[in-house]
Amino acid sequence: MNPYILSTLLFALGLGTTITFASSHWLLAWMGLEINTLAIIPLMAQFHRPRAVEATTKYFLIQATAAATLLFASMSNAWLTGQWDIQHMHHPFPTTLIILALALKIGLAPLHSWMPEVLQGLDLTTGLILSTWQKLAPLSIILQIQPTNHTILIFLGLVSTLIGGWGGLNQTQLRKILAYSSIAHLGWMILILQFSPSLTMLTFLIYIFMTFSLFISFKLNYSTNINTLTTSWSKAPVLTSIIPLILLSLGGLPPLTGFMPKWLIIQELAKQELAPVATLAALSALLSLYFYLRLSYATTLTISPNNTTGTLPWRMPTRQFTLPLAISASTTLCLLPLTPAMVALLTF
Repeated sequence: MNPYILSTLLFALGLGTTITFASSHWLLAWMGLEINTLAIIPLMAQFHRPRAVEATTKYFLIQATAAATLLFASMSNAWLTGQWDIQHMHHPFPTTLIILALALKIGLAPLHSWMPEVLQGLDLTTGLILSTWQKLAPLSIILQIQPTNHTILIFLGLVSTLIGGWGGLNQTQLRKILAYSSIAHLGWMILILQFSPSLTMLTFLIYIFMTFSLFISFKLNYSTNINTLTTSWSKAPVLTSIIPLILLSLGGLPPLTGFMPKWLIIQELAKQELAPVATLAALSALLSLYFYLRLSYATTLTISPNNTTGTLPWRMPTRQFTLPLAISASTTLCLLPLTPAMVALLTF
């Protein structure tokens, strides 16, 4: 892609998210979401493969449906209450409709079925943008709404954690596994959003670091399915030793960073007297941990057949760590001792 076009599209991506962040009017927020969608579509379709074009078309149709629903709900709210302000959502009908539209936009279960299919059709770099940056604007709107009906958010969060764990169990494609991982993590964020917005933002920040590390690691290894992970030891030995730790951190295994948000969320849910919800969320995390362990096993504990094809990468220069990957991997693995400081910041 032409560098000028690429820089324009990336600028539009940033602009759309910034407009949504800064807006308190529904029309401005909707406009920011639309700029975001229109900016990423050329990035998704830049490789002219049938799979990429199909994924782009699916993504466009889903986002257009969600945006139309959002606009209809905000107009209904203006008609019922006379308010266009995002923070004045007092009527239950438009509030519920807006939450469902935003859930469709970010891929929360049970409105998630487009997410694995779309991510499977993209390259890893665009998939990283879709899994991280594209979630920011809708999440910021959900944070601003502060709905009085907590049941729908708890339902969306619980179903997302369960489906995110269950859906990834029988997958062999890494991008689909990462999509279900994204759904599960979003479920944890939505569960706690109404009780501690700052904890939601901390969870999202840690999720971005972990997902960035994993996507870049897979990109450096040219890994797209479990079979290609088994030969990664001969392509990048150092990277191969780090990948299982990143995977286990994503699964929330102590003493890695990924355990921190799950621990704090379960603690907060218990404080809110939602012990059954916390128990179900913790059990669903075991499902996710199972397929992360399977990937870790495939990466480090299996050696591919010692044939000419398998040993060929030894003759090629090994891929080295890049600085952003080193920083994000360190954050992904070593942040748990700073939990007291994080808690102090959240309660400040």
